[in-house]
Amino acid sequence: MLYYLFEFLDENTSLPGTGLFQYISFRSALAFAFSLLISTIYGRKIIDRLRSLQVGESIRDLGLEGQVQKQGTPTMGGVIIILATLIPVFLFARLDNIYIIILIVTTVWMGIIGFIDDYIKVFKKNKEGLKGRFKIVGQITLGAFVGLMLYFNPDVVVKEKLRHGEVVISQELTISSNRFGEAEKSTKTTIPFVKNNEFDYANLLTWMGDWAKDYVWLFFVVIVIFIITAVSNGANLTDGIDGLAAGSSAIIVLALAIFAWVSGNIIFADYLNVMYIPNSGEITIFVSAFVGGLVGFLWYNTYPAQVFMGDTGSLTIGAVIAVIALSVRKEFLIPILAGIFLAENLSVVFQVSYFKYTRKKSGVGKRIFLMAPLHHHYQKRGYHESKIVTRFWIVGILLAVISILTLKVR
Repeated sequence: MLYYLFEFLDENTSLPGTGLFQYISFRSALAFAFSLLISTIYGRKIIDRLRSLQVGESIRDLGLEGQVQKQGTPTMGGVIIILATLIPVFLFARLDNIYIIILIVTTVWMGIIGFIDDYIKVFKKNKEGLKGRFKIVGQITLGAFVGLMLYFNPDVVVKEKLRHGEVVISQELTISSNRFGEAEKSTKTTIPFVKNNEFDYANLLTWMGDWAKDYVWLFFVVIVIFIITAVSNGANLTDGIDGLAAGSSAIIVLALAIFAWVSGNIIFADYLNVMYIPNSGEITIFVSAFVGGLVGFLWYNTYPAQVFMGDTGSLTIGAVIAVIALSVRKEFLIPILAGIFLAENLSVVFQVSYFKYTRKKSGVGKRIFLMAPLHHHYQKRGYHESKIVTRFWIVGILLAVISILTLKVR
């Protein structure tokens, strides 16, 4: 909202400094600062309120060290992250930007689903929470919305770089805007570490004939649903020990901020030879607020945690990460960038599958890990959870650096 106020002041008055709000970098810095202040200052009040409502985590005895001491720690702390993100976004972002609209809907929608799940666990004393099929329906609904918006909305366009012979040369100099074609709808995305790294989803249906092109949107929406569901569940599984999910997510989102900045800036897109996505730079403001909320939440969530994010936070975090990656057309980077989430997801899949397979074969189920998800395996091996979290963060930073290198390493 402040963006529109200062835009009006800049156009109709001579007040100094009003033009600063036209710069994404300035508004991103403000969004981060406000989000961090909200999450740290008001986070304490929210935690106290949750404690007064007896919104305590019910801990299942899994035989893990320090587990019993966490009984009764306030949960639903994801509300802190959500509020600390949305308030600065409403203040500093352009609310008519399609990517901002999609991200706001994603945050609110998954926040509601996670909140219902936590509410059932805490107040209905049902440890299972919201039934899995309802969570899946919620994720599918969100995925369908995001997929349809990204495919059909006229503001979701790309500008592809022209071939050398097509570049328009002015009499004085060649500017970046001359190097890109007209904005157009496209189902293209990018593949990491490949020289000609653009990939068109429509190509997967060409073998069916020209008529199949009319149904590419169905295929695209299914892919979006799968990605959002997978990443959301991965973040949910990662939220098992103090600070792991929030810290890992902050690293991932910071890397995505760089991709959003580069993809939405025609000069950097030209220099790095990447797809230019008009209006996607505005995502940087949302990401800055999101990172501020995550870092502020870590103030209270690092060991020993004073609050847990619950599904209110973890499901929202995963969905937001997936939507940002899809918006900047970097979804194929998710297995690398969100490698921590992937490892946690796969550890559960492999553990359950191998247990069922060996039980069917020999009558006795065997396990690959001492316990799944993966972080519990290391707890069972005697590692303190602070050491596990720190090492997972280090791996996450390494994966983020590798992901950013894909801008040049092909």
